[in-house]
Amino acid sequence: MIPEIKFSKAPASAAIAKVYMDLASLKASSLPADWLKVMEHHGYPEGEWIQVALAPGAVWLYTTRQTATRYGIDGEHIAMEEFRKAGFRLERLCKAHKIKSLQTEFHPSQPKGHEALLEGLMLSSYRFDRYLKSSKSTAHRKGSPEKDSKSFSVHPLNLSKETTSELVELCRAVYIARDLVNEPQSVLGAVELAQAFKAMGKDSGFKVKVWNKARIEEEGMGGIMAVNRGSVRPPTFTIMEYKPAGAVNKQPILLVGKGVVYDTGGLSLKPTPGSMDSMKCDMAGAAAVGATMQAIAKNRLPVYVIALVPATDNRPGGDAYAPGDIIRISDGTTVEVLNTDAEGRLILADALHYAKRFKPELVVDLATLTGSAVMALSSHATPCMGTADRAQVQAMVDAGFRCYERLVPIPIWEEYGEMIKTSVADLKNIGGREAGAITAAKFLEHFTNYPWLHLDIAGPAFLDGESTYRGKHGTGHGVRLLYAYLRYRAMLPKPPVQAAGSRSSSKFNRKSQ
Repeated sequence: MIPEIKFSKAPASAAIAKVYMDLASLKASSLPADWLKVMEHHGYPEGEWIQVALAPGAVWLYTTRQTATRYGIDGEHIAMEEFRKAGFRLERLCKAHKIKSLQTEFHPSQPKGHEALLEGLMLSSYRFDRYLKSSKSTAHRKGSPEKDSKSFSVHPLNLSKETTSELVELCRAVYIARDLVNEPQSVLGAVELAQAFKAMGKDSGFKVKVWNKARIEEEGMGGIMAVNRGSVRPPTFTIMEYKPAGAVNKQPILLVGKGVVYDTGGLSLKPTPGSMDSMKCDMAGAAAVGATMQAIAKNRLPVYVIALVPATDNRPGGDAYAPGDIIRISDGTTVEVLNTDAEGRLILADALHYAKRFKPELVVDLATLTGSAVMALSSHATPCMGTADRAQVQAMVDAGFRCYERLVPIPIWEEYGEMIKTSVADLKNIGGREAGAITAAKFLEHFTNYPWLHLDIAGPAFLDGESTYRGKHGTGHGVRLLYAYLRYRAMLPKPPVQAAGSRSSSKFNRKSQ
């Protein structure tokens, strides 16, 4: 649970974590001589917490490891990530020593580093333990945040309350996204997911409208209806809107999240080990966009945003759709289904077509869409594809570096469209073994007529093992990325624009003329 952040004076018994930006500043400080002797004994290590006083009034010192630009990543971004990881290690130290209060200290000139340390510490405090017999968790089952822990408080020196409060709300949103992903499908179906969004909207101040199965069918959303045919549980389509007075954008930015609450693969059945056993995470994109809506509403960002979530499970029961079927998406496009385990793109197609009516400034979809994305980039980055121009793409890539949810731009040239052609329908839903992430994006592109970015988060959304502050299992990936982009957009009077004189070929992809 998120530590309680306090701006009052820390109790005398509080542990202290001090960060120094370099060895020179550490040696020049007025620290007690015995503390410096401990540091000398350890060889003045960089990038490590060294305990120089014992609990309960424990003191840890940290000297920053100097970073430089590498692999095209600015040294400052790498440094901030080092501080987040330091926050993770600090949280584990506090837990091991049963620390109740912690005072964190940075030089006043380094607020960004201090924020990153707190961010890593807070994100590392997450636990999904509500189903353990020993757990005392009273977390709301439908998306409300867990009650903050009163057993661990953090007292950050020289940080503004406003900045820290914004960071706390962002971390709370990540917690909610993680909770939604980690809930078993027996608890969280499409209806329950929509109810969670309604609770979040009520708590945070954004509008939520939920369509039931009858309305989805009335709208002709054949992708969602086809995937849902094998299930006994109804689908939902959720529309969330945050439109504050004084928003910087007249045309909304749309977020679209894949909401397959459980994916068996349908009749193209997945194997269980290492595959179906983690498919409760197939709605991680939906969780991310919903939690992002909460974060921007709680922090009152002046940006107009709409989020769309098509949601269903994908099962092989009843009258399940089958390989060889031809279905019709809501825009009239026919699709030959060759694999029922390529279902996410079918429900997203309906949502992307629906997005056209809003005449959006930009549409960003997040989806755990392909194993191909995982094979290419593992869990360390996300493929970024689409039709947005270079300025919009670069703004999103920069946001990814700032929060270290990194993006790798990948082209979707028109030649890839040949791989999803078929003689019996307008499109087929798979393109073969090669370039799977790209052909999936190429399929989605067909349903857009606006600037669009597709983020395939299959790799970083759910982790089998712990990865520092990202944790284990649901990571809440995408919330911090989208928030970083929207926060940047909220500071601009107009959308990011391509520089004058840039070549028209700077787009990711140009549709055939």
